Amino acid sequence: MKKLWIVLLAPPAIVLFVWLCGEVVMHLWNWLLPPLFGWHMVTFWQALGLLLLTRILFGGHGMGGKNGGGRGRWKQRKWDKMTPEEQEKFRGRYQGWCGPGAGEPVKE
Repeated sequence: MKKLWIVLLAPPAIVLFVWLCGEVVMHLWNWLLPPLFGWHMVTFWQALGLLLLTRILFGGHGMGGKNGGGRGRWKQRKWDKMTPEEQEKFRGRYQGWCGPGAGEPVKE
């Protein structure tokens, strides 16, 4: 029964959230950028496109958080499970590709 209300409530909540984000981006853009820089005003759909583009370029693809939502911690755990010989082999393999410090464990 608990899952039923989530299934019924989630789609309208997602639509409302996307609509609200698009409206916020559109109004902020149209309020700030045309007067400051002389750029054109945007429509709602252009604002959603901008929001999606910035999410793709800068957003981390839904992983969130520091180091992409745990990817750094996953690498750290993987590094910790390696033997010293495996760590040295890994460092040697990637040293030339990434420069000094390549293959070092992730520091948090």
